Order: sequence, then C-alpha cells, then structure tokens
Amino acid sequence: MVSLEHKENSNRVRAISASVIGNALEWYDFTVYAFLAPIIGSHFFPTSDKSAALLSSFAVFGVGFLARPLGGILIGMFGDRFGRKPALLFTIVAMAMGTGVIGILPGYDAIGIAAPILLVFARVLQGFSAGGEWGGSASFLVEWAPPNRRGLYGSLHPASIFFGQLVGLGTTAILASALGQETLEAWAWRIPFILGALVGPFGLLVRRMVGETPAFEHASKSNAIDEPKILRTLAHAFCLVAVQSVVVYTFFSYFPTFMQTHLGLDASQALWSTTVANLVVMVTTILAGALSDFIGSRGLMLLHSVFFLLMTYPILSFLTAGQPPYSTIVLIHIGLAIFTGLFLGSFPTALVDCFPTKKRLTGLGIAYNISSMTFGGFAPFVATYLIKLTGSPSSVSFYVIFGALLSTLAISRMPASRRENLKVQF
Repeated sequence: MVSLEHKENSNRVRAISASVIGNALEWYDFTVYAFLAPIIGSHFFPTSDKSAALLSSFAVFGVGFLARPLGGILIGMFGDRFGRKPALLFTIVAMAMGTGVIGILPGYDAIGIAAPILLVFARVLQGFSAGGEWGGSASFLVEWAPPNRRGLYGSLHPASIFFGQLVGLGTTAILASALGQETLEAWAWRIPFILGALVGPFGLLVRRMVGETPAFEHASKSNAIDEPKILRTLAHAFCLVAVQSVVVYTFFSYFPTFMQTHLGLDASQALWSTTVANLVVMVTTILAGALSDFIGSRGLMLLHSVFFLLMTYPILSFLTAGQPPYSTIVLIHIGLAIFTGLFLGSFPTALVDCFPTKKRLTGLGIAYNISSMTFGGFAPFVATYLIKLTGSPSSVSFYVIFGALLSTLAISRMPASRRENLKVQF
C-alpha cells in the first residue's frame, strides 16, 4: 500500500515537472517576442514610419495566434485519441524549432522579403504548437491531481506560464541593462531566442520520463459516451477565457511598450516593472489555486472580472493624465498583478471540467485558442490601433472592458460550488 502510494506521488511530481518546465518554455518565447517587438519591427519591416513598423511586428505576433485554433484542434484530437503525453512531446519540439528560427534568421537588409516571410513561418509554427500546449498541459495537471488538490494543481499551469514570462522578462531586462539599448537593438535581441531553443531538448527529456494520466487511461478503456451540449459549452468556455486573455496580453505583454511610448519610461524601467508584476502574479496564482480548493472558483473569478470591468479606464486615465513617479507605476502594476492572479489560479480546473475526458483536449483547444486569439493575440495590435485612431492612450481600456464584460456574464452562469467539479449549468 505504501509502495503504491509512493509510486503515485512520484508520478505526480514528475507530471508537475514535465508540465511546468515545458509550459514555461512554450511561453518564454511568446513573451520575449512581445517585449522586443519594436526592435524586431525595425529589422524585418524597414520603414521610416515607426508606428507602421511596430504595427507590422505586432501583426506577426498576432499571426501566431491565428495558427493556435488549428493547432488546438488537431493536437487536441491527437491527444484525445493517443494520449496527453505524445501530444505534449510534439508541442515542445515544435516550439523549440520556431524559437531557434527567429534567433538565427537574417534581417530584411540581408535577405529581403524572405526575412518577414520566414518570420511569419516561425510564428505560425510556434502558434500551432502553443495551440495544443494549453489544453494538453492543463488537462495533464488536473488529471494527475488528487481529488482535493485539483485547484492547486491546475494553478501550476498558468503559474508556469508566468514563470516562463518572468524568465523571458528577466533575460531581456538583464541584456538591456548590461549591454545597453544600442547593442540590444543591433544584435543582442537574438540571444533570448537562441537560449530558448537550447532549452527545448531538456524539456523534451523531462516529458519523456512521465507516464500517461490515469484519467485518460480509464477513459480510453471505457465505452461510455458522455456528450455535453457542445456548442453551448464551447460558447461558455470562449467567454470565460476572454478576460484573462485580454488582461494578460494587455498588461503583461503589451504594457512594456505602452510604458515606453506613453508613460515616458525607458526599456529597462518598463521591463523591470513588468518583471516584478510577473513575479507577483505567479505567486498569487498559486495561492488562489490552493484557496479555490476550499471556497470554489466562482467568487475569485468574479472578483477579478468585475475589477477590470470597472477599474481599467480610471487606472489608465490616471497613468496617462500626467507623469506619475516610477514607483507609482510599479505599485499600480503590482495591484493589477494581484487581481490577475485571482482569476488565473482558479479558472484552469473550472475550464477543464467543462469537457468530458474523451473530448477534453479538443474542446479546450477550440474554445481556449479561439478566445485567446480574439482577445489576446491581437490585443497589442488593437491597443496600438485604438490609440492611433482616438489619440488617447486610455482608449486601450475599451478592449479590456469588453472582454471583462463577456467573462463576467459567463462566470455568473457557474454554480457557486465548493470542492466540486465545476460544471456549466444550462
């Protein structure tokens, strides 16, 4: 009995390591690209109009998200049929390849139009793999979790995303501080991508060492058919994801650019502020996940959504009305991180539970990735466009408010349960 329990605990530890390490690597590169977008734009989209180059760079960032639904569907179907493990092995290899291509790809001055075309290819490959990563990794953690720790295990998924973002932020900030802006713009921007590609084989090795989830093995042997009201479930999951997508990609991916462009910060200040905020949200996410095992997910998720629904415009208006001290900007960023962690720590298990085991990766792949593409992938582009259209930096809040409204309505359809699998009520 003790031996079996020890073996099960060992498998859970390996499952956590496999998911966290691989998932962090997947999102490390997404973060690095977002923060280096102005520099990448100047190398691959030469133009005298800096706004046009930035828009082009963010458009390529968004192209990666266009590939995510396709990756989510195909990798999800593969994972539902053959297992979570082989699906996650594929995603880590594809992401490392895409990251390496960006790191060594010559710029427009060297190979002309081939440069932006190959950049798009690399982003599509990354997006395709990331499309299967979210559902696969989240399901992997929740399906391995003990019944009374599903919230905590689920929270490790978004926490590992922010760990990857934290490493990406720290790497970029250290390079900017140590080498200077001129060197970073000239060639040092490639270093984070090359480092990410080199970590890929290690992530692959870790994932090969863990077994398949008990939930998938049980479901694959069962002939039971569990078909939810799939269209309604997909619609609900789509809306549920909206606020976390738009908030994360606005205030943690795009915000360094926003702070440099509209708040008067230099690259190093913006990156360090976001690094601190990422650390705070990572810790808060894990605490919220543990708390959700005792009080349920609904209240924590609702608090987050209502906060961003009501407070985004006042906060951005305050920041852009004058030139607040750097310390004030950092404190506000930390406050945004705390409320973000409340949602991120509590929603993975709720979202995973929307779908039956046999269709889980496919359902998550469709709902999460389409919502993430809509509200997250093009958030930097939409934010830049709204500012250019209105002339007001606070107009970025309109997109955030819309996503928060959809999620608030979706959360209101959830039962206020405790310690139970959260199912959508129709």
